[in-house]
Amino acid sequence: MSKQELAVPGQRGDAGACCPGLLSAPLDEEQAADLAKVFKALGDPVRLRLLSMIASRSGGEVCVCDLTPAFELSQPTISHHLKLLRQAGLIDCERRGTWVYYWLVPETTDRLAGILTRPAGEPLPERTASAGAAS
Repeated sequence: MSKQELAVPGQRGDAGACCPGLLSAPLDEEQAADLAKVFKALGDPVRLRLLSMIASRSGGEVCVCDLTPAFELSQPTISHHLKLLRQAGLIDCERRGTWVYYWLVPETTDRLAGILTRPAGEPLPERTASAGAAS
């Protein structure tokens, strides 16, 4: 999935756009399926660590040769995890000779943040007590 495919309800594609997210309208089937792919990619501890290592790297990019030693996993396994992060639109890469360099796709993480963020100053919705709750 590319970064453009991450559909967010009520959001325009430009940077800094208002992001109403989950609190303004329910997701439709396609939006939910696209978003689930991204969250599925983030649902693995190795992929979360890889994303964190890539996102926090000084200079904005990191060589796969610097990622692999941080894990007790084979190089093909690390490459598989990186592929899933790429398919989710969270990272991108470029081959330079023997090595592949990775960087964060900030538009995707910004969209995720927008989906999960409650607009500033907006009060939380009132919760009603459920019928079976103890008094």
